[in-house]
Amino acid sequence: QLQLVESGGGLVQPGGSLRLSCAVSGFTLDYYVIGWFRQAPGKEREGVSSISSSDGSTNYADSVKGRFTISRDNAKNTVYLQMNSLKPEDTAVYYCAADRWIAKINWGLARLYDYWGQGTQVTVSS
Repeated sequence: QLQLVESGGGLVQPGGSLRLSCAVSGFTLDYYVIGWFRQAPGKEREGVSSISSSDGSTNYADSVKGRFTISRDNAKNTVYLQMNSLKPEDTAVYYCAADRWIAKINWGLARLYDYWGQGTQVTVSS
């Protein structure tokens, strides 16, 4: 059974940092694309970042480029999202998602991912 579990969310002041983790079980990262998404109240779920299974190439939303970094540890079957210089507008529930294959151009389309975690809350506030 494929399962994704996010952790690492919390309350942080503007300018602070958090590292989210997405621990996967029931499959290996080698064969899946992993995406991070977020959803703020009243807004649609949006793609934040993704990392491919084949070559580890990454994608980022323009709003997080230069501040967020996605990485994976295949040995631990875990994907990370390092978030620096956090802003109040980064406040949302963050989800990780997986699929066997996502075209690079479509990395941010939530409807294409088959497997989802339960989400972790990130709140950026002073």
